[in-house]
Amino acid sequence: MSAGSGAAVEMIELARGPSGLGFNIVGGTDQQYVSEDSGIYVSSIKEKGAAANDGRLQEGDRILEINGVKLENLLHNDAVALFRNAGEHVVLKVHHKLQNQPNGPSSTRSESDPEGISLAVIALPILAAVLIYAFFAYRHRS
Repeated sequence: MSAGSGAAVEMIELARGPSGLGFNIVGGTDQQYVSEDSGIYVSSIKEKGAAANDGRLQEGDRILEINGVKLENLLHNDAVALFRNAGEHVVLKVHHKLQNQPNGPSSTRSESDPEGISLAVIALPILAAVLIYAFFAYRHRS
């Protein structure tokens, strides 16, 4: 996911609370969350934590910077250390995920790819034809 894919980029300031910043992260060069992308992503928001109270940070958002430090090409543990040592007031540069984009790794299959047609789409007309046939066969017996 790149910052130019149409989703909004926003600066979010959070004050560290009793449970820290109130969210967990995934990603890094050693633990890629999205295939071929070593970015740092929000994996979960803690209930009643600083991020939840603010309301703007969402699961699946990519964190681009923390206090002006770019989160690029970092090991996961190095990214965690940056968050832990960021101080009481933290400014995040966040790339929000698209609303209809699922969390987790993105699929490499195009939505228009014919191999990606759901079995239900194929089976539904066949099932309808069998039911119609059975209905008329039953009525003909009566």
